[in-house]
Amino acid sequence: MIRPKRGFSRREWLRRASCGFGAVAATALLDRWNAEGSESPFEPRPPHFEPACTNVIYLYMDGGPAQVDTWDPKPRLAKENGKPFALKMERTQFNNNGNTLASPWKFQQHGESGTPVSALFPNIAKHVDDLAVIRSMTSDFSEHTAGNYFLHTGSGLQGRPSMGAWFAYGLGSECRDLPGFVVLNGGLIPPGGLDCFNSGFLPATYQGSVFNSNDPPVANIRRTEASDALQRNKLTLLNKLDAASLERTGHVDQLESAIANYELAYRMQVAVPDLTDFKDETEATKEMYGLNTKSKGTPIFGRQCLLARRLVERGVRFVELTCPSVGHDRWDQHANLQKGHTDNATCVDQPIAALLQDLKQRGLLKHTLVVWSGEFGRTPFAQGTNGRDHNPFGFSLWMAGGGVKGGTVYGKTDEYGYKAVENRLEIHDLHATMLHLCGVNHEQQTFRFSGRDMRLTDVHGRVIHEVLA
Repeated sequence: MIRPKRGFSRREWLRRASCGFGAVAATALLDRWNAEGSESPFEPRPPHFEPACTNVIYLYMDGGPAQVDTWDPKPRLAKENGKPFALKMERTQFNNNGNTLASPWKFQQHGESGTPVSALFPNIAKHVDDLAVIRSMTSDFSEHTAGNYFLHTGSGLQGRPSMGAWFAYGLGSECRDLPGFVVLNGGLIPPGGLDCFNSGFLPATYQGSVFNSNDPPVANIRRTEASDALQRNKLTLLNKLDAASLERTGHVDQLESAIANYELAYRMQVAVPDLTDFKDETEATKEMYGLNTKSKGTPIFGRQCLLARRLVERGVRFVELTCPSVGHDRWDQHANLQKGHTDNATCVDQPIAALLQDLKQRGLLKHTLVVWSGEFGRTPFAQGTNGRDHNPFGFSLWMAGGGVKGGTVYGKTDEYGYKAVENRLEIHDLHATMLHLCGVNHEQQTFRFSGRDMRLTDVHGRVIHEVLA
């Protein structure tokens, strides 16, 4: 979002104030930036219009769940199971294509809306009237790394800002002591690596901060100095040296972001241990999230979901969850579809249902957008005999929470669930809709880079008004 200059620039302020820079805590500096007319990188910023929600929780189902096994039932697959696939096959990742493959799971209608849900998700099915299921999403890429970059950044190329970074950049944070964009790593960083969560050409302040599922969740969160005063003195000296460098060089994003990030890290040493200590949660809540279950991966993902709720309670703008390892290659079942999808679904089903229920009963769901998605779908025909290959031509995801019309099904794939044939959507449309719900016009939120006003949706994207309340 291009904002006009007001008052002193950071460079001018630092030039005038650098002599006394080391004598003040940089927390005061961040506040003073606002007082002098410039902006702290973490300060909340007004949206373009009244938002339907203020926070986003993105449930990333790494690897690509099969739409025909989750949210898009196709009876014709059962009728033609084992027969040659009737439609023209596009080239696939491994080009080891077999016959038509029926879903091993039954679908049943749930809720007042009667939305069909696979038996993979018995717990999420109880909340189907809060979901808007989209069955006609497409991707431009059928390979994981490029597909992940496209899903996260709107470009299949490495190095662009993640959607979480765009949200933090455009709206700032409502939490002074935690990052605006947090990634809860269950143990599987997706193909493409940490660049899926990077800030790209946006200021480095807005990159995703990765919290691990183990303890401590963030490296070096506990100080090594003997006292807080000693650490504070070191940080003040470091800020003074950085300020002197800025005096010589002028605006340098890495240095300005470092000053802000050092101070944020200092405050996080108090905030993060409190965030991750569940002593104030009831045993019933922990049980609901599956923290005590024996199912592989469920306690890890349950902890992530509970942390996500606690993060949005504290005002963190964008939270993304990645999948734990359950002994398979994510949702990427090129073989052993039944066991792989069963294990992955069991891992996330109870925690996600608990998250939706917990957010709702606390009054947070109406202010929080929850999105469930992989980077693409899977083929309705077999890879080999018992797997499914990548399919970017039509797949499913869902949204719930602030501003979403629950109990909605939008879009349609063909009779086999292969390609989107009605209300075809692109990832750019998803991004535009997510921004819209948070009060941001995706065409107006831009950043000048390489001689061009860049945006998350590039030159594409439309808001999916049909799934909005």
